[in-house]
Amino acid sequence: MRRIPIVACLIANVCFAARPVIFDTDMGNDIDDALALAMLHALSDRGECELIGVTLTNAHPAAVPYIRMVNRFYGRGDLPVGAAIKEIQGGAGDGYMTAALRAAPAGSASPAVPAPALLRRLLSNAREKVVIVQTGFSTNLAALLDFPDGGALAKEKVALVVAMAGDFAGGRPEYNVRIDIASAKAVLERWPTPIVLSGYEIGRDLLYPAASIEHDFAYARPHPIAESYRAYRKMPYGRPTWDLTAALEAVRPEHGYFGRSEPGAVLVESDGATRFVPGQGDRQYLRLDPSKRAEILEVLALLASQPPARR
Repeated sequence: MRRIPIVACLIANVCFAARPVIFDTDMGNDIDDALALAMLHALSDRGECELIGVTLTNAHPAAVPYIRMVNRFYGRGDLPVGAAIKEIQGGAGDGYMTAALRAAPAGSASPAVPAPALLRRLLSNAREKVVIVQTGFSTNLAALLDFPDGGALAKEKVALVVAMAGDFAGGRPEYNVRIDIASAKAVLERWPTPIVLSGYEIGRDLLYPAASIEHDFAYARPHPIAESYRAYRKMPYGRPTWDLTAALEAVRPEHGYFGRSEPGAVLVESDGATRFVPGQGDRQYLRLDPSKRAEILEVLALLASQPPARR
């Protein structure tokens, strides 16, 4: 795999303003959330965004300690973490978190604040508009809308939501939507700012290379992301990059890695299926040009495996 020099990328990106980013995740149910978090740390180190907090929709007890462990590894141990407000059936898995925590030093055991409350605080304190990367269920964003000032706060302080959600090729109920259908419906119908969705078909067609796990993360042993990937499935395997594509589009929309549909509305059916209706609305979904597949995978692997900046 050809590697792009980090210094060159840093120089190339000096023109981009650092976007404040909140990562809203169901960490633990699939490995792509861990890779996406690693990417956001790398993009923060490059000055392309500023990761200001992580909120969870997975209520597994290992989720908060795992997020804190990864944040410490990347030099951001004081980053605020919001705990999931409820356990949702089928959405509180632990595919790798406990296994990875066994190899990590003990961290803070202080309780995390509820995720919607942290989300509200981060937005209230933000000096400029925030981009939210949602790679889990819509539970936290729906709960924010239920605050008396939630809708107004979102409209004032959120520039864009980029969510891994929906299936705009096959039309089947997609996991992040069907696990909490009511919340997905509330957000897609009521959220007052634009939403871009990276559908199931995007990550499915971009498999993260096992060779990257074996070679690109070898600068640290143990490496929390590589250990997590190995714990999730028997190596070697390529895993869909569902959540990584949402993070990439959120921070680098101007790079044109993906196409976008025309604006419209996204309707959530009773079984969790999503249906796009072109026309009125500010919802869009990503489209993948097959000719860009190799380029996108190279960028995803480069960012996910980038060593932490020295602090």
